[in-house]
Amino acid sequence: MTNAETIAKLNEALEKLIKGYEELQNSYDTLESENDKLNNEISDLKEKVSILENDKRELEDSVNILQDNTEKDSSNINSMLSKIEGLLSKKTHPAAPNYLKNNQDNDMDKKKNNTEEKNKDDKEIKDVRQSLEEIVVESKEEGSSSSSENKIDLNRMASLLNGFNN
Repeated sequence: MTNAETIAKLNEALEKLIKGYEELQNSYDTLESENDKLNNEISDLKEKVSILENDKRELEDSVNILQDNTEKDSSNINSMLSKIEGLLSKKTHPAAPNYLKNNQDNDMDKKKNNTEEKNKDDKEIKDVRQSLEEIVVESKEEGSSSSSENKIDLNRMASLLNGFNN
């Protein structure tokens, strides 16, 4: 083998080595740009996760507030219902104990009337309780009702109470 042949083979080998290096450099550049894209996507996703966690906390706080308001409303309604029941039960019993003693002849009729009145009052209590429970259900379904709407419902209930006082 002559020097010229050796130099030709070395040139050929050197050209292959340069081509391989260029391909490797292109691959590295491509991987680096893909890596940058993936790092950007990861940053974006972390930011979105952070935003979603904050939204979740805010929603949980809102749910807790709504539950507290619902419990307070239920407590107020139950208190009003107890007052209504108390008022209605007072109306069914005569005020004077001598009332039945003076009218022994009408004792059976009065017991029937008292039973009928009690049944009527019980029905009224059930109707009022049902309508108030419907108000509670409606307020739960509305979810985020304002305090003025709650006051309107409480005013409705108060007017019902005033109606039973008459």
